[in-house]
Amino acid sequence: MQGSRSARSAGPVVFWHRRIKISAWLEVRFAESRPRALAALTRQFRDVDLAEEAFADACVRALRAWSERGVPDNPLAWLLTTARNAGIDRLRKAGRALADGTEAESALYEDEMIERIDQDGLRDDVLRLLFICCHPSLNRKDQLALALKIVAGLSVTEIARAFLIKPRTMEQRLTRAKRTVAANPVPFETPDLLERGRRLNEVSLMIYILFNEGWSTSAAETQMRLPLCEEAIRLARLLLDLFPGMAEQMSLLALLLIQHSRREARMDAEGNLVPLDDQDRETWDWPMIEEAAVLMQKAARHIPPGPMQLQAAIAMEHGRARRRDETDWARIETLYAALAAQQPTPIVRLNHAAAVAETSGPGTALAMLEPLAGPLVSYRWYHAMRASLLADLDRPDEARAAYQAALDLDPTGPEAKVLRAKITECEENSARLSGNRM
Repeated sequence: MQGSRSARSAGPVVFWHRRIKISAWLEVRFAESRPRALAALTRQFRDVDLAEEAFADACVRALRAWSERGVPDNPLAWLLTTARNAGIDRLRKAGRALADGTEAESALYEDEMIERIDQDGLRDDVLRLLFICCHPSLNRKDQLALALKIVAGLSVTEIARAFLIKPRTMEQRLTRAKRTVAANPVPFETPDLLERGRRLNEVSLMIYILFNEGWSTSAAETQMRLPLCEEAIRLARLLLDLFPGMAEQMSLLALLLIQHSRREARMDAEGNLVPLDDQDRETWDWPMIEEAAVLMQKAARHIPPGPMQLQAAIAMEHGRARRRDETDWARIETLYAALAAQQPTPIVRLNHAAAVAETSGPGTALAMLEPLAGPLVSYRWYHAMRASLLADLDRPDEARAAYQAALDLDPTGPEAKVLRAKITECEENSARLSGNRM
């Protein structure tokens, strides 16, 4: 973990001296800074829309200022200073006061903001913002959509794709959610213990989704946003500190640690995705897996297991296997069956089918996918799994069509490369089977 942080911190030095294509690096920096910046600005202004607009203003100004003068020593402080001043300018022009009733105060300087960051405990602001997104007047889907927009910074199109709905529908949902929060009194500080308990499950789910967005980003150019994964893990630790001894919070942290332990093995030197079966397991972060195992041992004292505990147990079955042939697929299939009984969502059922393919064969799994065709028509991994099962059944033409359907659903660059290779493989197998029949 320390090594990855050091590698990232070297970025500004390189770009300061060479003054070359800075925009790609800036995009990553903006994504890293966004959760904490938005959280702090929302606490400052008590207005989610104003916080978003002010941060966007700061990013636009950074594009010009940083490319001309280089990246500052503390990019987050620079962005926060500029965003806060931009927000105050917007309030002045609108003749509005700050949320506490005072007039918009004078602009801050970067060194003053650095001091405030140290004093204000900015690290806790993101968790505070997640609790705000879990406003009790919103349904769960709206809560999740709002968190993905505000905290993760996903576009409306990306969020719509995650929810398998049209962008216009998602835009309407987000607008409605923001109006609902604005129309209802909401504390912009961390809720009290009782209120936190009421919103706990939703916040846990949001942290999980934030990690997944970092692990397999919705942006087509990149596969992973590791800073977002690390932020989700940090939030999961904070949540466990707030609610110690709770099995689902232990399991959430364990699940994220197990997933993140494979980060170095997931991509090869050329930027290609490496399937789990082909990963060099010696490069996995085994101390991280051991920490997860300890958490799961503590969580196991609580029965019956909840959905997060079951998902962590599934991940651990993969994580504990030093070789692919040591994976206990029968155990994984049993755990997925239990999870599907608690949460019979289409995606859980899809993953259950993947485990069944290992225990009962591709034909049985393929039959399980048939009822999922409607709800998962816009989910690329449904088509990719169906294609894999068809290929295993020596039905290459159908497999090729299914892989193409997955390719048409905007995969990331590395995922698209894998899918194209699979399509070529299906075409070769089809030609081979045709030749055999002749």
